[in-house]
Amino acid sequence: MIADRARFRHAKKIERLAGYRLPELAFSGTMLETLCSRVDYDSLDYGVREQILSFFNEFLRCDCRDSPLCGCPEKKFARKVLELRMNGLDHRQIAAYLLDEYGIELFPADILSFLEESVHVLEAISDVSRLQNRDKLAKITDDTIHLIER
Repeated sequence: MIADRARFRHAKKIERLAGYRLPELAFSGTMLETLCSRVDYDSLDYGVREQILSFFNEFLRCDCRDSPLCGCPEKKFARKVLELRMNGLDHRQIAAYLLDEYGIELFPADILSFLEESVHVLEAISDVSRLQNRDKLAKITDDTIHLIER
């Protein structure tokens, strides 16, 4: 999944703030638990603090009992990448947006690979829905594919 490739640009700053070693991966369990703990973000500079708060509000807010290790953050992140693409951003622009907004580094090639993978999954859903005479679902998936591929 695309979330497995996302890295925090400011992981070292968060690591110093937490007082223990952290992986750079934005969606690793240790990083997610650290971000949800009572870390004093006020000691960070304004830009980094805003990126972390944006990340928290966008991906880590859910009502699951196992939050943040419930899988919702990764799903929300994948959905966000797809939404950005469907809104017309290309893979380079998506990478730049994620870096500016959330401090998440992701290679444009990884984004392109994820989008291609998503289209293949949607094509399979479309084919199966046609076999099951679920034309409405087939139409929705076809429209989504068109938005991703444009």
